[in-house]
Amino acid sequence: MSWHGLGFVLVLTVLAGCSAKEDASNSANADSPVDNAALAKLAVSSAAFQDGQPIPAQYTCDGAGQSPALAWGEPPAETKSFALIVDDPDAPGGVFRHWGAYDLAASTRSLAAGQSVGIQAINGFGKAGYGGPCPPPGRGTHHYHFKLYALSVARLELPPNATGEAVESEAQKHAVASGELVGTYERG
Repeated sequence: MSWHGLGFVLVLTVLAGCSAKEDASNSANADSPVDNAALAKLAVSSAAFQDGQPIPAQYTCDGAGQSPALAWGEPPAETKSFALIVDDPDAPGGVFRHWGAYDLAASTRSLAAGQSVGIQAINGFGKAGYGGPCPPPGRGTHHYHFKLYALSVARLELPPNATGEAVESEAQKHAVASGELVGTYERG
């Protein structure tokens, strides 16, 4: 084989390798959740409790059971909507989702206590909307993760009565930023 022919084969091999790498990359991006470590960070806070601190009883099953007020910072410019998930990874049966809300307007920067916005997902109690912390008595402190995702799409493609788990899975595919606030609760 001549040097000219060998060079041609080498060029085709390199081009084929680049094309396969690009196809694999595009395929992974289309089907895989976004790497949360690579996302821009949103500062999420609540007037009701500080990060890592107890959630007041009024926001639990021992009180009024209303959602606490939440606020967050400015998201990336490409944000078209938000999704919010609240879960308890300490639940005896595995992660228990207390709230899922999605298709919140991109202009939203806060929620008042008890405010319902966007589309409400079905929580672990089998109802749409917020279900306050309600760990089994005497089982220690549970941690409640209030996770906010800024999304690159205005609407998540989910069926009616989607679960919080489905919302989080779909939100992760379109996330451009995320933030988290953790509250605790224990019942004696």
